[in-house]
Amino acid sequence: MPDPADVEPPRDPRAAFAELSKIMLGEQPLSATLERVAELAKQTIPGAADVSVTLLQDGEVASAAFTGPLSAQLDERQYESGFGPCMDAATSGTTITIDDTAHSPTYPDFARAAARKGVLHTMSIGLPVQRQTIGALNVYGTDDTPFDEAKQELATAFASYAAVAVANAGVYASTATLAANLQRALDSRAVIDQAKGILMARHRGMSADAAFDLLSKESQLNNRKLRDIAQDLVDEVQRGGRD
Repeated sequence: MPDPADVEPPRDPRAAFAELSKIMLGEQPLSATLERVAELAKQTIPGAADVSVTLLQDGEVASAAFTGPLSAQLDERQYESGFGPCMDAATSGTTITIDDTAHSPTYPDFARAAARKGVLHTMSIGLPVQRQTIGALNVYGTDDTPFDEAKQELATAFASYAAVAVANAGVYASTATLAANLQRALDSRAVIDQAKGILMARHRGMSADAAFDLLSKESQLNNRKLRDIAQDLVDEVQRGGRD
């Protein structure tokens, strides 16, 4: 969990908005644009400990960029269950907040998972383009202060600029590009499911949630992406089978 003392002061929102407005189609790879959007959000929104960008296409959602393993793991938890604030924000285009993950009647399972990882409050904001929504910006907080109205307004303003930047980078206009990104995300999920199955087979009685938590802990301890940890486990088993 990030130490609040290590969090840098927020940058001037006007500078972030100016940078987002200058992002042009084809100027840089799509992945780099999405990662920059996530990083700018983390730097600009007070109290943001970790941020992810969720993309939406034909009803499918996937994390396209994130600033750390915490947001990746919590997003993945929602995709596995098929239910959560980032998914609802992406599909509805609204802003959804959890002020206290210790008490969330709407998303109790997700909130408990977030609380176990030190996330005390969350905020997911839809990314609207031309009366449609292309995804969501997900902000995770670890300090004692929930995202108040002023922070929500700032995040909403940021999301409006970010949505245009994402569209300019070709996500909305290029179905093929978005489909490729979603396919990579779905492939990652398949690898994670394989790794969970391996752990459940090795440890009799282990649940799917416990297997996922074990992978998550390994990801945090080694500061590596969850998908890479899962792939290593799958590769290890495949090599053993060949040998």
